[in-house]
Amino acid sequence: MRLREELPVDHRLATVYRYGAGGCGVVLLVFGALGFADRLSPFDTDGTRIAGMSTNGLLSLISLVFGLLLLVAAGIGGNLASTVNMVVGILFLLSGFAHTFILDRPANILDFSMTNVMFSYVMGLLIATFGMYGRVSGGLSHDNPYWRRRHTRQAARESLTARRADADALPAAAPRTGAPVTRGRR
Repeated sequence: MRLREELPVDHRLATVYRYGAGGCGVVLLVFGALGFADRLSPFDTDGTRIAGMSTNGLLSLISLVFGLLLLVAAGIGGNLASTVNMVVGILFLLSGFAHTFILDRPANILDFSMTNVMFSYVMGLLIATFGMYGRVSGGLSHDNPYWRRRHTRQAARESLTARRADADALPAAAPRTGAPVTRGRR
């Protein structure tokens, strides 16, 4: 199974994945670019603040990399955007969790403050939600490609039933008598 085979190219879920990845990617790019605009040193932990969060050059670089990754995924779209959203969202959640324990310690090389931790949690949940939308749920509709992939037998039965119903709905063709149709005189 290839990623592109699971979700039709024109499926409406692809739009959610693209916009989610693109929007979050732009936010991260802006934050990273503002950090580089202030010419921050890479491992400075003196509390330089940008957009209400403490930052340094390394955090700005990481923000730019993840922002570009999300924008590339948004450009490609489909399942790739969904998967990238889920992975990046989980990484943000893990980062927030890890930085909760290293606040005000020498190991805090990214200069995280509590505001950064909260941003990491919120952004991680947002990105992961965009990635999981329509893929992870107990109540997916039966026309959802992910539901169909997980329930192949039932999807095949429903597809066969739908084709039979469509065939029954077609108007009956005129019966063929075998005699050629003639026009003109009789």
